[in-house]
Amino acid sequence: MKLLTVNTGRARPSAHTDGPDGLTGIDKRPAKGPVEVRDPGPKGAGGSGLAGDTVCDLRHHGGSDQAVYAYAREDLDAWERELGGRTLANGAFGENFTTLGVDVSGALIGERWRVGADLVLEVTSGRIPCRTFAGHLGEQGWVRRFTRHGVTGAYLRVVEPGTVRAGDPVEIVHRPDHEVTAALQFRAVTTERALLPALLAAGDALHPEALRKAREYTARQG
Repeated sequence: MKLLTVNTGRARPSAHTDGPDGLTGIDKRPAKGPVEVRDPGPKGAGGSGLAGDTVCDLRHHGGSDQAVYAYAREDLDAWERELGGRTLANGAFGENFTTLGVDVSGALIGERWRVGADLVLEVTSGRIPCRTFAGHLGEQGWVRRFTRHGVTGAYLRVVEPGTVRAGDPVEIVHRPDHEVTAALQFRAVTTERALLPALLAAGDALHPEALRKAREYTARQG
């Protein structure tokens, strides 16, 4: 298991974002050298966990619980076939880490990865597709299509900061004792809300917004 590329993006104008000044950092490209990764701070104030990476709309993106977004190269390859042979470069989905040999969407909430020598990350949730993502890809009906497939990738928080580069090994150093994956969390908050109570097994490792939805739903259901 390894990190194929570390991807960062600069603010660029887009007609497909509701962010301030019409800018987005979703267009991410592989970095040529090492990249420092650290906790960016709470949502609304902190952006990306990667040095040199821009998050423009702090209302919906970035912050401690979405410090890093990872997507598997194998899943990008599957999308290339699904989209009729379209080429999807590393970073095409706006992911910070493009991995090889890691079941990213199947990762457990609270699962911890060591990347390189020092960086330790913890899985918090799957990725909810948005208008900016759809506009960036330019595929009709993309939000619905991505949601239906449910191959979400994973957001991660920074447990121990570190510096990473392309080719670094990825090691799973902790797997929690439950069955709540990033993909299951995604289904629960999008298309299968009856799954929300199951998310509670992940506890505080879960992204706080998903944990709140699970608790509220469970309370309403008695």
